Amino acid sequence: MMTGKYFFSETDIKSAWEQVLTAFWQRYPNPYSTHVLTEDVLYREVTSDNLLLSRRLFTKTNRLPRWAERVFPGNLSRSVYIIEDSVVDLGNRSLTTLTWNVNHAKLMRVVERCVFAGEQDRPLWTRLTREAWISSGVFGLSRPIQEFGLARFKSNQLKAMKGLEHALSNLQKASAACHGESAERNKNLNSASKTQKPQQYI
Repeated sequence: MMTGKYFFSETDIKSAWEQVLTAFWQRYPNPYSTHVLTEDVLYREVTSDNLLLSRRLFTKTNRLPRWAERVFPGNLSRSVYIIEDSVVDLGNRSLTTLTWNVNHAKLMRVVERCVFAGEQDRPLWTRLTREAWISSGVFGLSRPIQEFGLARFKSNQLKAMKGLEHALSNLQKASAACHGESAERNKNLNSASKTQKPQQYI
């Protein structure tokens, strides 16, 4: 796709695809992604073939390494704007995302592609395939910048997985609480129906 550093990983998530999809939209805020400052939906559409298309804008912190702070101007923005395009295909049980940074692109461009796919032979699991391309257009410094970008990406994607797991855990707790309340309500109704006096008819 582009020159520079390349990252690839495959992860099995022990949750059904439908749960992962719901958790994906509820990831932020979470304690593992404090670098994500804002999240806004710019566009959303359901196509004629039942695909959900979305575009979101994220604002994230952009802390430079110490050596880079000595090289680049002090007024360089400490925030980075990220565009995320996503396609949800309910028929094939897949979610595909493509993200890239809008600003600081000459300093470092990071493009990430993720595919969350439901598995037919393992309905309670989801396969996440993640790819990333890191490049820099800074003459003479592109290699260390790309090395730094790759290291930061690896760190951030681990935080992203923990954030997704956090959202999944919250969903499971909410579901368990809902089932518990429903069971208790049914129990109370059954108890009330047993203790109620039968009506007498003349």
